Amino acid sequence: MPMPDSALVPIPESDRELLLQCRIETFSAGGPGGQHQNRTESGVRLVHVPTGLRVIAREERSQLRNRGAALRRLRERLRMLNQKETPRTPTKVPTREKKKRLDEKKHRSHRKRLRRPPIPEE
Repeated sequence: MPMPDSALVPIPESDRELLLQCRIETFSAGGPGGQHQNRTESGVRLVHVPTGLRVIAREERSQLRNRGAALRRLRERLRMLNQKETPRTPTKVPTREKKKRLDEKKHRSHRKRLRRPPIPEE
């Protein structure tokens, strides 16, 4: 969700500065990778303290590579936060679409009508 213009989050250039703004948690990643991945805490969770964003990386068997992946994800999420949301321009529903919707409704009501029990004639 983009933030208001006044609350843009500065994104540090270096990984070290960005890591200083984060809380780093490691955990056992689990999944495929065998004993090496199951016994070591190779999963990395980064929590960006100023914004509360949290990202997780657990694909690799190496904690260092997972930390790099988490940093890339965090940078991308921060960029998305700083992006200004463009307002939607309302447009008129095309006549063709209106006709298509109406035809679908008619078709559906016809099928429902066919499912009804016949009215007994006297």
